[in-house]
Amino acid sequence: MSPLILALIAGAVVGLALGALGGGGSVLAVPALIYLLGFTPAAATTASLIIVTATSLTALYGHAQAGHVRWKAGAAFAAAGILPAALAGAVAARLPQAALTISFAAIAALAAVKMLRPADAAGATGGVVRPDKAAGTGAGLGALTGLLGVGGGFLAVPALVTVLAFEMQAAVGTSLLVITANSLASLATRSGAAVSLDWAVIGPFIGAAILGAWDGKRLGAKVSGPRLQRIFAVVLLAVAAFMLADSVT
Repeated sequence: MSPLILALIAGAVVGLALGALGGGGSVLAVPALIYLLGFTPAAATTASLIIVTATSLTALYGHAQAGHVRWKAGAAFAAAGILPAALAGAVAARLPQAALTISFAAIAALAAVKMLRPADAAGATGGVVRPDKAAGTGAGLGALTGLLGVGGGFLAVPALVTVLAFEMQAAVGTSLLVITANSLASLATRSGAAVSLDWAVIGPFIGAAILGAWDGKRLGAKVSGPRLQRIFAVVLLAVAAFMLADSVT
């Protein structure tokens, strides 16, 4: 199968995940770029940030139109992660390729476990949000975005539900704002890195992901959130296991 067709298929899947779940697209984009399209881990994480930024902006518009974005809280949450994302993005360029792959596999497995666990809105006791906890969570998501090239939405959604007591629809929409801000901050520090990117692959990937995000938003409105999360979690576990096995053999 040609790289163009593979890029279109992978992009559509990434877009569906982002549109339906408000995250998770990047944890599929990175392994797809590495194992299907031949990118190095460093190039894949940078390309993933570009793809996720473009797709998240598109999905954010749709969720904003539906009134599912809490701009003030989301901006504050994202602001805490901008500096960590920028610093981690600079560090990522100096890490060994194997270390990036193993770290990514571990994070994908962690995300799958979180998605399989029932959502617990009791994290913000009595509806009171602890600013220190919210800032710490936002900073952690930013660092993750910068280091591994993931938007962090697969962790941002449960964090917004448990830390800020958002309902699921608002968490999904607001997470896209957080993803976009963190991804842009990380890309700013990676722009000077000597990483070769194949735009003939990235361009179609982005186009398919953007179209998929619109379909994902409609899918998310029809299929229950917990069911979508369980399906996605199983896929993530399989991806994590494959990447970990590949990195140690």
